[in-house]
Amino acid sequence: MTDTISAAQARRIALAAQGFTRARPAKVSARHVHSVMARLGILQIDSVNVFARSHYMPLFSRLGAYDPALLDRLFLSRTTHYVEYLAHEATFMPVEDWPLWRFRREHFQRRLATPGSWAASNPRTLAWVTDELRSRGPLRPADIRADEPRDRGTWWDWDDVKLALEHLWRTGDVAISGRRGFERTYALAEHVIPTDVLAHEVSIPDAIRDLMRRAARSSGVATASDLADYYRIRDRAAVTTALQELTDAGELVPTQVRGWERQGRPLAAWRHRDAVLPRRVTAAALLTPFDPVVWFRDRALRAFGLDYRIEIYVPADKRRYGYYSLPVLVGDRIVARVDLKADRATSTLQVQSAWWEPSALPEDDSDAIAVELALAARWQGLESISVSGWGTAADRLHDALKGITDTPVARHVHLSEAVG
Repeated sequence: MTDTISAAQARRIALAAQGFTRARPAKVSARHVHSVMARLGILQIDSVNVFARSHYMPLFSRLGAYDPALLDRLFLSRTTHYVEYLAHEATFMPVEDWPLWRFRREHFQRRLATPGSWAASNPRTLAWVTDELRSRGPLRPADIRADEPRDRGTWWDWDDVKLALEHLWRTGDVAISGRRGFERTYALAEHVIPTDVLAHEVSIPDAIRDLMRRAARSSGVATASDLADYYRIRDRAAVTTALQELTDAGELVPTQVRGWERQGRPLAAWRHRDAVLPRRVTAAALLTPFDPVVWFRDRALRAFGLDYRIEIYVPADKRRYGYYSLPVLVGDRIVARVDLKADRATSTLQVQSAWWEPSALPEDDSDAIAVELALAARWQGLESISVSGWGTAADRLHDALKGITDTPVARHVHLSEAVG
């Protein structure tokens, strides 16, 4: 038996599963952070820091302004809660999930050790780096390179040290023990992962099934491709088997979403049995491009009508929306995208471009976006906001920001010249 729901209902289910129907707390604590992580499962890491690094953003989107030092304490310093691994791209994940990824570590072991690969050609480098970590404890690549005698020549190039550490991390011999600033610190896995967790083994079928269960819970309602992408599971046969098993167990409910089609044919979808359909969604939020709501382009386009590409690598004069534009959620719609920059020298949040999406209701949505922009400026400790003239939403957002009288940061808003 297959349930049928509308596309709007699917959006609300998905946003509820991602935590956008929960009220933001007056003060964010570690408990709130852990709660968000329990919903998302993973937090993707990205180094771009034009406005705020990506892994800080999903918490801001769901919880509102919080002290970034809280995330640093829970994620970036040595912790018993979370660890980094390739659970999507590079992500933070609960440390107890380490056994689930044995199949991916074994995949890297096979791929990286093939004849002719860097690892197969550099066993001495791998052994030396492993010995350094064993004898000296957690180290940055520069820590290892700095103390190595120079008479060994280019064989001990920093790049080789970094390659060795990254190889050992992918294969599970090494884990990330923390970060100094944004630079990773590496240690032997046995020095980071609790002994009982490290010793626990999970079979590939069990791991895939558990990951699909988690992806479904975090997605609310999703297609097989959506669920496979959540944890970047490439084995589609294993995904199909897992979905069938979860359906047979009653954990997933086959669901048809009206409008979710490919080449005129309905797409198969599943709803997690615990998924909630709220009557409405009232949230407003700035989203990182690496937020689970939008990180899979096919799903973002199908569910929200958002045709999104990051334009970092597009020449400036060819960018349509901006260097690092952020999708903007209002209610259950992606209504705009804004390209933000935190100019620390002038303490200004620069809205470098602002564009309406097809689902926008500009008169209704402008104020909600302005409130989020003002909140974003305060969160980043910025004293003023400037809005360029580039984009279909720029003038209206400028006017909406000017109209916020109870937000001190908004009193400094000015309309700068277009930069597009």
